[in-house]
Amino acid sequence: MEKTCKIRHLFPGGNTTQGFFSYYDNILSQEEATRIICLKGGPGVGKSTYMKRIGKAMEEKNYSVEYLHCSSDPDSLDGVLIPAIKVAIVDGTSPHVVDPKNPGAVDYIINLGEYWDEKGIRKNRKQILQVNSAVSKLFKRAYKYLAAAKNLYNDILLIHQDAVNKSGVYIEADKVITKVFKDVAVSEKVGEIRKLFASAITPKGFVNHLDSVVGCNDKVYRIIGEPGTYTSKLLHLIMEEAMKRGLDVEAFYCPIDPVNKLEHLIIKELGVAFITTNDFHNLDVVNSKIIDMNKYIDYTILNQYFDVLQYDYRLYKELLDTAVKTIHDAKKSHDYLETLYVPHMDFDKVKENEKNTLNKILEYIQEVNVKS
Repeated sequence: MEKTCKIRHLFPGGNTTQGFFSYYDNILSQEEATRIICLKGGPGVGKSTYMKRIGKAMEEKNYSVEYLHCSSDPDSLDGVLIPAIKVAIVDGTSPHVVDPKNPGAVDYIINLGEYWDEKGIRKNRKQILQVNSAVSKLFKRAYKYLAAAKNLYNDILLIHQDAVNKSGVYIEADKVITKVFKDVAVSEKVGEIRKLFASAITPKGFVNHLDSVVGCNDKVYRIIGEPGTYTSKLLHLIMEEAMKRGLDVEAFYCPIDPVNKLEHLIIKELGVAFITTNDFHNLDVVNSKIIDMNKYIDYTILNQYFDVLQYDYRLYKELLDTAVKTIHDAKKSHDYLETLYVPHMDFDKVKENEKNTLNKILEYIQEVNVKS
């Protein structure tokens, strides 16, 4: 894997077993932001292209850029962040509605709907209502499949936990904590946590940007473990130790359990990354260290459940595949919805607005320089 520092690709939200789950508040906090720009407008108005071009322009000016992808169309963007100057542009439309929290002071709205021909769009009113309804139903169905898959996953988890030596997670955590934090004292300041997704359940299947997550970290730990081997618990223990020492962390969660299941952890200040390796995301990192949680499984116990596990895994995969197909169907309908808007947009005016926004962002650089 080639290390990359300046460009990152992440997911701020995801299609999960709990429906659409948002970590959009973690893109950039109100307290640290220079500006947060909320893009509004309907499908096909050019929000993603707008953000891609802004990001590319900032890349060309040698700024690091985070591209925040849409889980329902991973080739499209839901946001772009320029970390050095604390400026973010986010898609503020459903299902991840974002509105200004401190209007004018921190965030403001750009409405690309100002550049459409309303009369032309209203001619398609009936079709728009029908397609929107169909898309909504498809996503609801997909989320039911994912919720059902979670029940199978929970059974797989519990079966493995019965066969695992539970002390293993503390043994491995102690090894890592002793090594990684040996020169870092406990601090009076508690570190901050930034929660996001590195992978997503998309119309294209399971998509991940783990190479982006690892980035330029000098030390990479790859955690291997079946469900129920406490890989997430291990990461939580490491994260707690980092935060006790005043270190900020990036925590990347799993769409199967977006609240509790921690999959990857970055401690930028130490240049350390912890990534979970499994069938859905397996990144080969040169000189990475392996933490094998499977060695704590008692296979004489686990093998008693061989037939049950085979059955559970088969149903689990079938439900996930069906959810992906349903999300793909939703995307096809959404793509058609965009065709009802695109002919009625004045994209020259959108580009003009984009140029003005880029100029404002360049002015914010001076604002940041004055503060620092």
